[in-house]
Amino acid sequence: MKIAVLDPDRTQADLITQVLTQAGHVVQTFGSGKDLLGQLRKDACDMLVMDWHVHDVAPVDILRRAKEKLPEGTPMMFITNSSGEDDIVAGKDAGADDYLIKPLRRGELLVRTQAMLRRAYPSQNGAEQLTFGQYTFETRPGRLLMSGVPIEVTHKEFYLALLFFRNIGRPLSRAYIHESVWIRETVVPSRTMDTHVSRVRNKLQLRPENGFRLVPVYSYGYRLEKLGG
Repeated sequence: MKIAVLDPDRTQADLITQVLTQAGHVVQTFGSGKDLLGQLRKDACDMLVMDWHVHDVAPVDILRRAKEKLPEGTPMMFITNSSGEDDIVAGKDAGADDYLIKPLRRGELLVRTQAMLRRAYPSQNGAEQLTFGQYTFETRPGRLLMSGVPIEVTHKEFYLALLFFRNIGRPLSRAYIHESVWIRETVVPSRTMDTHVSRVRNKLQLRPENGFRLVPVYSYGYRLEKLGG
C-alpha cells in the first residue's frame, strides 16, 4: 500500500517511515501541508498519516481537503499530544478515522495502521505470507510453519519471532522489542522478555544446523543471525 506521511518532525517522520516500510508499504513523506496537498492533486495514496502540529496549513483544512481529493473511504490517521483532547475532537470531526498519542510506539503504529488498511481494502488483504528459509509466517491467522509443519506459538511469540526475522542481522534493543511486541504494556519485566525469547529460540529450533542463531547482545538486546550465506 502507498501511504502518505505528513510530519514536520524529521525524527518522527523517519520512525514512521521505517516501521511502515518494514511492513512492506511504500511511504512518501512531506514536511508541509502545502507539499502534501500539491502532491495529492497529481497522485492519490492509499492512506494518510499526519501529525496534527503542522504550521503552514490548519490541520483541519488538510484533512478536509485531502478527503475531497482522495477516493472515498481512504483511511486517515493523525498524531497528537496526550493533552490534545480538543485536537482529537477536531480531527475526528474533520473526517479522520483514528489517531495516535505521542510519543509514538512502533508496535501500536503498525497494528493500528494495518487494521485501518484491512477495513478500508478488504479485498486486498488476504493472508499475508512471509517466508525465511524453512520458516513461513501467515500473518492474518497468525500461523507459523517450519518446513510446512505448524509450530504452536502464542500471539506474542509469533510477533516476536516475526520481528526477529524481519530484522535478520540487526541488533534489536530491549526497548525496541518492548515497543514492537508488548504494545500497550508500560512495564515488562526483563525476565518476561527473556522467557519469550527463549521459547521462540526453542520452538523454532533456531540453531546453527537450521541456518539461524538467536543470540543476546550484551547490555543491549538480541540479534537473529543467518548462517551459511
